[in-house]
This record gives sequence, C-alpha cells and structure tokens, in this order.
Amino acid sequence: MKLRKVTALLLAGAMVMASLAGCAGQGGAGTASTGDAATTSDAGAATTTTDASSGDAAASGDKMVFEIYDAAANYQGMQTGWFQKVVNDRFNVDLNIIAPQVAGDAIYQTRASSGNLGDIVLLDSTDFADCVKSGLVKDISADLGNYPNLMKFKEQIDVYNQGLEGNAGEIYGIPTEMMDTSPSSYSQDVIYSSPLLRWDLYSELGCPDIADLDGLLDVLDQMMQAHPTNDAGDPAYPFSLWADWDGGDGMLGIANVVQLTTWYGEKLRGSMILKPDGTFTPLTDKTASYYKILKFLNNAYRRGLVDPDSGTQDWNSACAKMGAGQVYLMWYSWQVGFWNSQERLENGTAFIFIPVQDQNYYCDADAYFGSGRVFGVGSQVDDAKYQKIMEFLDWYASPEGATFEHTGIKDFNYTVNDDGTYTAINTNALMDNLPVPEEYGGGGYNDGNNAINQWIVSSNSTNPETGETYNKEYWKSWKEATSTQMKKDWQARFNAEEPVDWMKKNNKLVISPNVSVSLDSDTADIAVIRNQCNEIVCDYSWKMIFVNDDASFDAMWDEMTASLEGNGFKDLCDFDQTKHQKELDAKNKYK
Repeated sequence: MKLRKVTALLLAGAMVMASLAGCAGQGGAGTASTGDAATTSDAGAATTTTDASSGDAAASGDKMVFEIYDAAANYQGMQTGWFQKVVNDRFNVDLNIIAPQVAGDAIYQTRASSGNLGDIVLLDSTDFADCVKSGLVKDISADLGNYPNLMKFKEQIDVYNQGLEGNAGEIYGIPTEMMDTSPSSYSQDVIYSSPLLRWDLYSELGCPDIADLDGLLDVLDQMMQAHPTNDAGDPAYPFSLWADWDGGDGMLGIANVVQLTTWYGEKLRGSMILKPDGTFTPLTDKTASYYKILKFLNNAYRRGLVDPDSGTQDWNSACAKMGAGQVYLMWYSWQVGFWNSQERLENGTAFIFIPVQDQNYYCDADAYFGSGRVFGVGSQVDDAKYQKIMEFLDWYASPEGATFEHTGIKDFNYTVNDDGTYTAINTNALMDNLPVPEEYGGGGYNDGNNAINQWIVSSNSTNPETGETYNKEYWKSWKEATSTQMKKDWQARFNAEEPVDWMKKNNKLVISPNVSVSLDSDTADIAVIRNQCNEIVCDYSWKMIFVNDDASFDAMWDEMTASLEGNGFKDLCDFDQTKHQKELDAKNKYK
C-alpha cells in the first residue's frame, strides 16, 4: 500500500518545517478507488475550499464542509453519491477529501505551512505524533466523555495517546479499525495474504499437492496453458503486477514482493526483515524472504507467467483485470472482492486459499489497539465546527455508522432476518457498481462508496444490533449461503473448515500480537537516506523481475546491494532495528 515519502528537496528546502516533516508520510489502502484521481491543481482548489467553508458557514448553521486530510484515500475531491447523502442527511455536512497519495507530497507542505492541515486528519501513527508536536492537532480530552460510541474504545484510545512523547494526559488521536477482542487473538477465517487460486482451474488439475514456490509455478503454468485467455478472449496471466504502491507502509521495495514475504513468516520493518525467531536481518540478506520472493517472480517471468503490462500499469488497471478474469493468482484477501460473487462461489469458479507446504504464514493479530493509523481534529477548527466534527466521529464509530461503512445499505446490501441478524444481497454491488436506490441518491454503488477509506471500528468487531460482526463473511446466513459444493470440496480436500483452521491445525500460522506503540519518526538525514534507498531497491527489483537468467539476476542483486551501501543503508538499518525493537518488545509481552 502506497506510502509517499518526504522528498529530499522538501527536507532541504523547508528546514523551518523540520518539526512537521514526519507528518508528510502517507499510506494507501487496499480497496477499490471510489473515483477518478484528481490532479495536483485540484489540491489547490481544495485548499481554497477550506478557507471559504470553515468560518461563516459554521457560525451561521449553514451547511459545513469538512476538509479531511486523508492518508488512506485513493480519491481526491468531494464525497459524492449514497454515502454523501447518508452524511448530509444526518449532519448537513459535505466531505472534501484531501488525498496526498493523489495530489502528491507538496500538498502537505502547502497546508501545513498555513498551520491548517485539515479539519479532520487521518495519518499513520508516527506521522500523527509529529503533527501533535507541531500543533496541527487539537486536544479532545475535555470532550471525549460526551461521546458514548468513542468511549467504548477508551482503553485503546488511552493506550495510544499515553504513548505520545511528552503527553500529560491529553487525548489527541482516535486509532483506526479498533477491535473488541484482545491483543493476541486471531478471529478471522482468512489471513491478509496467502496464495489464492481459482478453485475450478485447480480442481481441473486434480487438486495437486504444492510443495514449494516452484511447485506453485508448475500449477500456475498448467492453468495458463489450459486457459490462456478469459471468457472474453483477453489474455490471462497468473501474475499481473502494479508499481504505484511501491515503498508503502514504511517499507523499502516493491509492494508486490513485500507482501509475499509474509508467506514465509517474515515481515518487513523498514529496511529490516523481522524473522519468525524474533531477530532482524537486512533486506539485502540473500537467505531472507525479499530475495526469495523476488526470485520467485523472476522465475515466473522466465516461464511466461507474468502479464507484460506489469511494472507500468497502475493499481486500477490491475484491478480491472482481476475483475475480468485475467488473473490466476491473488495474494491479498481483499482482492477476491473483485471476482468472488455468490454465483461464482456456487459454480466453483471463485478464488480460495491453496496451501503451499513449505510456507508459514505471518499475520497480525486482531487489531485490538487499531490498525496503525489515527484520526484527529485539526487544531484550527472553530468551536461550532469542532462540535460537529466530534458528533460525526462518534457517529462514525456507532453501530449505524459502522453498518453503513462495512455492510452497506439496508434492503440493497442486506435484509434483516426475523431474529435481527442480516442476510447479504447484491454481493456484486461494489465490483459491478450497481445502481443505488433513488432514496439514497441514485448513482453507482462504488461511485458513492465511502471515500475516507478507513474506519474507527473494525469490520470484524461485533455489531451489538445483531450479535454478529459487521463483516458479512462471519454471519450465520453467509456461512450457510456459501456452504457451496466448492466449499465442501475444499473442506474435504484439506480436512479443515476454513483456511485459518487449516493453518492452525498444521502449525502454519505465525501470529504477531497487536500493540500500540508510537515509533520514532525519521530524522531529516534518515528520511533522505530512506528515500534514496527505496528508489534504488524499487528500480533494481523491477529490473530483476525481467532478467533472463540466474547470473544476471544475482549480478544485479549485488549491484543493488553495493549501491545501497554507498547511500547510507547501514545507518538506515541501524535506525530501523532500534525503532522496531521497541515494537517487538511490546509484542513479546502478549506472547
């Protein structure tokens, strides 16, 4: 997921903003974009809108506009469609999304230099801490007790804010996607990343055992040979990669490699790889997983299994191919949302986890303390807007708000059963952009989906209105509806009820406890080194995927390593190991 860095130019040219520099880091989310990307000039217009909307309208009781500086957003501009109508009906508020991931890093400098990053800010936790220090975020501690839905998560909110350096009891941040379980539990059926294959194509081959990555390539090769195109005659490939998330989540390297390192129990932490035994090793270690997965993708390329558009296409283009049946391997759990309709689950053409025997799958425990990002209120909002924002955030954390965010619209996305639980309908609403009822403003469902793209309450928390999760995949009705022949065949083949059940039975799950730790932000020097090293790793990694022999691959790896060492990589590794040891120590308390 995309994480934009402060550029060397920004750091060198704006030292007066040094105390704010950490706030510029951004993160994207792994969900479908809800609109066309805006240009940087749109960002300037958005800044103008802030100035025009934040004073007189709030004082007079006219419609307000909330400017949301949003590290998670894939879309920039005014929220439209059904979600805007839901918000407007309740608060008489429009939402204007400021997306640095769309507008570019310069939008941060423009807004922060005025002392007004946004009315609501959504940032990664380390960046948020820097913005607290810089006075860009408002203390909400005096008022939090008035908002019962937020107070349900008081423990988690307190733990995050107590971790802020120099904090004397103030509350600035509300963590995102908090859960109501525990820091060490894992309650989902599917982990964030694992090999996902089309069941019909896998079954066609006799459901073979897959021993390792080479065996996985053998299976994918056979699938492609049997089905070189989708039903429409378009070329299909096991791998369709994209480059616009590279360097994401504070990690070096290309995102399509970074995520697959978790298949071997390892997790990138900046320039370092955290191994299952609790030790760190540099990304450049040839015995570690970044090298292993990069070599896996190179082997796939050499066998003709990689979409030739990979590396030049963006995320939206790759997702379109997923939805069109042009991709035979998925590895993010959310990717199946572009394909796995009820019809496909019933006819056996859906994607599902297929074990690779030498893998041990890393997963983060339930996000009890949140997912790593934080909501806050901008320090410059006036009293009237502040009150309205707090009301909005409390609603956003309420059962009604979370239902709209995670479940959708009553009688369009779900119906209510006699016992108060829900049954999902129109499960293809997002992927097919189904038309929304006129009472919710009409338009396409995806076009009007929540562009904030991040939540206060996790979808896997329990909805007190139903006694089930907000996430439909754990509803009794959904389990019954998806107990298809495909699912029964999978269960019989792997002697497990669900993918995580198989992983636990076979001791293949590496659970990392969820903790709330405020990590050190980069110094100006480290930020420059990180940016340079990330460019080196990404540039070489893409080249290595497309080389034609082992000798060229290893020679290029050695060149990359030498180039990194010449650009301060050791200093970066030392910084990252110290930084993430603090996080590891906190995790170890829950093991």
